Amino acid sequence: MSTTIKNPTKVVTGIVRLSYANVWEAVAINDGKPKFSVSLIIPKSDTKTVDAINAAIDAAIKEGAAKFGGKIPNKAALKLPLRDGDVEREDDEAYKNAYFVNANSTTAPQIVDRSVQPILDRSEVYSGCYARVSINFYAFNSNGNRGIACGLGNIQKIRDGEPLSGRTSAADDFTAEGDDDFLA
Repeated sequence: MSTTIKNPTKVVTGIVRLSYANVWEAVAINDGKPKFSVSLIIPKSDTKTVDAINAAIDAAIKEGAAKFGGKIPNKAALKLPLRDGDVEREDDEAYKNAYFVNANSTTAPQIVDRSVQPILDRSEVYSGCYARVSINFYAFNSNGNRGIACGLGNIQKIRDGEPLSGRTSAADDFTAEGDDDFLA
């Protein structure tokens, strides 16, 4: 009989909205190492996910005590990954009444559909769609920055949503024109 040991720093979210989704190809930001990344928009009403994230952050602080000189620091002195969209992204409608977490990884996430079948069509998962995401929290202490970071695990697309790219389709931009109007 096997028992599974629950990882206290891992969370599988409820349904969140993906934003800034670089989940198909790793992207280097500020000349850094290329990473897969996504911002997870979490409705403030999803208290189960928010509570699980806060508990995982607390566990990561305890587990990371060695990175903080062997002591558990005051949480207020650390950079924390769970942020308030109403405060930090007040001009962005998608972040209203929501928290957000930026997650990244050097390893590509597995991306699956509701039936846990791999999604191969890159157009299926994009900024604006809704998903459940596995994330893991861990301590960091480098160059004077101390805090808890969020690692990206896997993504399960749940449903489509309004794309957040700001990009419009050709059908939205143009109407069908007859050739006789050309150069009129």
